[in-house]
Amino acid sequence: MQLDPALFTDDAISDETRQFNIEKTAELTAMPDVWSIPPAQVRELLAKGLDAFPLPPKCPRAETVTIEGPHGSIVIRQILPETGHPRGVYLHIHGGGWTFGTSDSQDDRLEEITRTTGAVALSVEYRLAPENPYPQGPDDCETAALWLVCQSPFRDLPLVIGGESAGAHLSAATLLRLRDKHGLTPFAGAVLTAGCYDLQLTPSARNWGTEKLILTTRDISKSTEAFLGEDGDASPADISPIRADLKGLPPTLFSVGTRDALLDDSLFMASRWLAAGNKTEISVHPGGCHVFQVFPLEISRKSNAEIDTFICAAFAAKS
Repeated sequence: MQLDPALFTDDAISDETRQFNIEKTAELTAMPDVWSIPPAQVRELLAKGLDAFPLPPKCPRAETVTIEGPHGSIVIRQILPETGHPRGVYLHIHGGGWTFGTSDSQDDRLEEITRTTGAVALSVEYRLAPENPYPQGPDDCETAALWLVCQSPFRDLPLVIGGESAGAHLSAATLLRLRDKHGLTPFAGAVLTAGCYDLQLTPSARNWGTEKLILTTRDISKSTEAFLGEDGDASPADISPIRADLKGLPPTLFSVGTRDALLDDSLFMASRWLAAGNKTEISVHPGGCHVFQVFPLEISRKSNAEIDTFICAAFAAKS
């Protein structure tokens, strides 16, 4: 795993990305403070498209499956490839700071993955904080993964897990839970995009400050507080997976932009993943903001194409 120092220089940022960052920061700075509004009300606004991220159209082919978990029912959104015959499974865990986001908030991207990789895309509607703090969200994701591996009609296909931001964190936690609690290492690969792996905050998260390019230090702190609940401890490996024993985990692609407050999380976690003896790739994109992959930018197209190629390779390795 080698990185070119030039990736982290200001000169490496394209004009398109630089202008986007300026405009997005101005747009978000003018928006209301989400932490001054009850989470349920914020979710209503997000559902109407009043968000930092675009609101995609819903896939008309999507179906839902309901399974039972330790905290009640869990809905899993399913998008089959148009052929109806998947060659693998992409288990997706959405982002949103453990507090926001839904299983249908990235239908367009998941539908694209079904086209480019032949996967069936499954997205987990896990419980959100602060109403449902740790361990409820991770428990739901663990339950969904166990259902996929042991009971689903797709259990014999190659499996890849992945997510963005909090979804990347929950994906890593799910891999560790399957290994440690159930003796299972069923996934052929993982795609971890702009994750938060240290809930005590890495240097880039602590030092980012107030610049509203998607995330601020305060946003990250507020999100982790909501996830942990009252008097929560961020140090256990089940909460901060960067502290875990990472041996025996699947080949993984880490993807992050250099203008992401969580940059260090990906750099540090990828290094630990590699040091544990796992196949590791890291893709660093100059100027990319937090989860830039959802925006119509050239670096987004490049990153998403890399992710799709990685998923295809993981499927092929298990075929």
